[in-house]
Amino acid sequence: MRTAKVERKTKETDIKLTLNLDGKGQYSMDSSIPFLDHMLSLMCKHGILDMKLKAKGDIDVDFHHTVEDIGIVFGKAVKQALGDMKGISRFGQATVPMDEALASVSLDISGRPYLIYKVELPKRSRIRNFEADLIEDFLQGFVSNSGITLHVRSPYGRNAHHIIEAVFKAMGRALKEAVSIDSRIKGVPTTKGKL
Repeated sequence: MRTAKVERKTKETDIKLTLNLDGKGQYSMDSSIPFLDHMLSLMCKHGILDMKLKAKGDIDVDFHHTVEDIGIVFGKAVKQALGDMKGISRFGQATVPMDEALASVSLDISGRPYLIYKVELPKRSRIRNFEADLIEDFLQGFVSNSGITLHVRSPYGRNAHHIIEAVFKAMGRALKEAVSIDSRIKGVPTTKGKL
């Protein structure tokens, strides 16, 4: 079982996260940010990941620190759970519709963190009290700490909730594909000999 447990405590946040890449899609999210909990739950369900998250942050100031730090911790957990990366498929991609919205995610477990985020959201998008543009900060924290190259694109959509939901479902499915073990792959999937 490829699992990880990561904790991060700063003056702004206190986060504990456990992850099982070979899970059953079971999750428990408690970040004090209901919309983010909902999105992470969708990602786990569609990525068949088991994850438990407990996060406290200075959300009375802003959601930014908590959202970004959860991305950092999730990235570290994925990297830790992948271990030596032997036999992984490495690449994953998924395109997911959510009513009128469409999102595509492509990723490469390359050891080279890079984020391309081309998501058109309605101006000043808020889902209840959640600022939709914080999703890019979450993903930047994730790629910087997982070593993953991640391309996220949503060419259209009217509702910010639907657009972001499609992104997280696609991310779960792409991650599931990339971390899957292929018995035909010997060692790591690169001609360099090391990711």
